[in-house]
Amino acid sequence: MSGRAGRTLFARYAYAPNALGYCGPAAAAGLEAVASGGAGAQVGGVDAAARQFSGAWPYQELLARMTGSDDPLDERVVRAYWTGNEVTATVDRQRFGRALLARLGGRAGHYWKYLSDDLLPEVAPTHAFHVFGVYPWTRLLRTGMPQPLFVLDSCRIRNGVVVELRPDTAVVRSRGLQFDGVRLTLGPLEDRPARRRTAAGPFVDDLRVGDRVAVHWDLVCDRLDADQAGSLEYWTDWQLTRTNPRLAAELLTAADDPDAAPVAEA
Repeated sequence: MSGRAGRTLFARYAYAPNALGYCGPAAAAGLEAVASGGAGAQVGGVDAAARQFSGAWPYQELLARMTGSDDPLDERVVRAYWTGNEVTATVDRQRFGRALLARLGGRAGHYWKYLSDDLLPEVAPTHAFHVFGVYPWTRLLRTGMPQPLFVLDSCRIRNGVVVELRPDTAVVRSRGLQFDGVRLTLGPLEDRPARRRTAAGPFVDDLRVGDRVAVHWDLVCDRLDADQAGSLEYWTDWQLTRTNPRLAAELLTAADDPDAAPVAEA
């Protein structure tokens, strides 16, 4: 049942930003029902909703095409994008990157002029690249405002361990994103509450203290095994390692040109 599992997995990761109005169509209720395994949930409806996610869908479509799958919502393809897996590691990043940037750049137009081959050193077929490389927020860190770091930390997929359960939340021990004015890093372990259920119910059944989980926009959306958690950590670290040199170069450019303005958000 890889097709059903992949659609459920997509709904779990995509629901929170969709419900907040950040991406995708006005389909949060349908995604929520599928993600929580609610009675009568229309799993097939995820296909139409997923195609309207201008961020996630191009990655999954290209991943499927480059790995010989005819289903962008196959479970392995969905997992490859959101947390990383063996599919992520085997894709030709240069070929993937050129195809992705051509597609995203054509849609973004002049607003996000930075979506060019200059980004190829950073490209990975993951949500982490979309957050740190494609979205404008890393380019707004130099404003000194708190919002860019908050959005980056909320939008990335956070890997953590449940240390306490409360009626509607779980306290998750994980590493928060930090910016020292030059580099983005993951800080020390800290305990943060995250929602563990929506109105339709929990996305992770029988959640227990000690479970490894993924958190997206402060919602526990997935239970991870050791390999999945390790993959998410690896690709997060991989992305930060390749994004930081670009940040340093941009900061140097800004320092040399005090009149330079941050890149405008689309």
